[in-house]
Amino acid sequence: MAKFKDTDIQALIGHVLRAGVIISISIVFFGGIIYLYRHGQSAPDYKVFKGIPPFVQHAGSLIHGALTFRGQAIIQIGIILLIATPIMRVIFSGIGFVMEKDYMYVGISALVLLIIFASMLSGHAG
Repeated sequence: MAKFKDTDIQALIGHVLRAGVIISISIVFFGGIIYLYRHGQSAPDYKVFKGIPPFVQHAGSLIHGALTFRGQAIIQIGIILLIATPIMRVIFSGIGFVMEKDYMYVGISALVLLIIFASMLSGHAG
C-alpha cells in the first residue's frame, strides 16, 4: 500500500469539497433554468400556501421528478448534494486518520458522523 502524506490527504479532501460544491451548484442552476423555462411566466399567489409538491417529499418520487425534468426536484437534489458535501469531508477525514493510524481522531470523526446521522434521523436541530 502506498504511503500517503498528510498534505496528500488534505489535498484530496479539498478536491472533494470543491467538486461537491461545483457539482451541486451546477445541478441547482440547471434545475433553476428548467423551472424558470416552465414556470417563469406565472405569477405566484402568496395568499395561498401550497406547501411542498408531492414529488419533492420522498426520495423515490424526488428521483422520478428529476428524471422527468421537474425543475423543483432537480433543485432539491442539488441542495441535498450540497448538504452531503461536508458529511463527505468528515468521512474522508476519518479514512485519512485511519491511514495515518491516528485512532483518537478516527473516534472523533466517527462521533461527529454519529451525531450528524442521529440529528438527521430524529429531525431535531441544534
